[in-house]
Amino acid sequence: MRHILPILAFCLALGACGNADQPKQTVEAKTDTIITRTVIYRPGDYNSTNYRIPAIITAKDGSLVIATDKRKFNDADLPEDIDILINRSTDGGRTWSEPYTLVEGQGVGKGFGDCALVHTNDEGGLLAAFVGGCGFWQGRPENPLRTYIARSYDNGQTWTEPKDITDELYGAKCPNEVSRTWWSAFFASGNGLLTSTGRIMFVLAVRDTEEWAACNYVVYSDDNGETWQISGRASQRGDEAKVVELADGRILMSIRHEGERWYNISDDGGATWQPETSAWPDLVATACNGDIIRYSSIKDGDEKNILLHSLPCAEGRKNVTVYVSYDEGKTWPVSKCIVPYDAAYSSLCILPDHSIGLYVEESNSDSLGYSMVFYNFGLEWLEK
Repeated sequence: MRHILPILAFCLALGACGNADQPKQTVEAKTDTIITRTVIYRPGDYNSTNYRIPAIITAKDGSLVIATDKRKFNDADLPEDIDILINRSTDGGRTWSEPYTLVEGQGVGKGFGDCALVHTNDEGGLLAAFVGGCGFWQGRPENPLRTYIARSYDNGQTWTEPKDITDELYGAKCPNEVSRTWWSAFFASGNGLLTSTGRIMFVLAVRDTEEWAACNYVVYSDDNGETWQISGRASQRGDEAKVVELADGRILMSIRHEGERWYNISDDGGATWQPETSAWPDLVATACNGDIIRYSSIKDGDEKNILLHSLPCAEGRKNVTVYVSYDEGKTWPVSKCIVPYDAAYSSLCILPDHSIGLYVEESNSDSLGYSMVFYNFGLEWLEK
């Protein structure tokens, strides 16, 4: 019963409520559209003490695909023993498949995590990028945190065995003179980007020296993920960052930072970046991973170019909010809090019916860890 009161308050605000202790429960409320909240994982499910790190994408067949860290014994990051799970929904997120284990940890120092998802140029193609091994702060050029990719050719139903691409990206065995001296790197979990030119990209958080700090680079592929290249540096300081393609083909990067969210822009498809980052005064949040995606584009026949961004809206990790931009990310004048209590990482997608999906970590004040929850709502509701 410990979950009922906070969820009840949230549901009453929407006009409906339900029994929060039911697993994978969907709560609905009628406004201009249907608002749904579906719990995917709670602490203790499938004999795992914790779950974290959401990623969500709408596959080309319209199904929803999520990736989640199954943190079996505690809620800590790598090098702990972590599995990555995949689930699918074919009904807009109301019901979800049983978990598919993308990759299974084999003990401390042999786990995996921080999965990002992206479309490939194949029919039904998805690519998952993730890391495994020693942990970000424990990595060294001679013993780097390993980076992997896995592919699906059937919209996320099955996946290939992971391919280790670490030596291609960084570390002592990498031929790249710049990145061979990096200490550690990991993919920002959530959404990657497939551009209009067919380029696949993710943002890396990189510890490029022995200094106890991270910066950002893009890793990108022009041959559908067969080979990978490293961009110029996009931020001198940063952490998890995400990219979205602007209507004119430039790439906008949103960078995790304490206080005002940072951003940078690339004019050449993500290969190089402006020498200095800028700050968004509209996006003030604690240092936390969020997502940025395109909702619509004028070239798609819509009246507006719309971008969406999800972030906590508080000094701490709580009040995850979705922001709306109508000017290609210059300003974010519209926002609505989706999770009005403790919440952290989040990932966004657009469903085939043009509604919005949010996969998010959330925790009521008396819970033992994050539950992984899917929300579905319309743009009209978000804009009110």
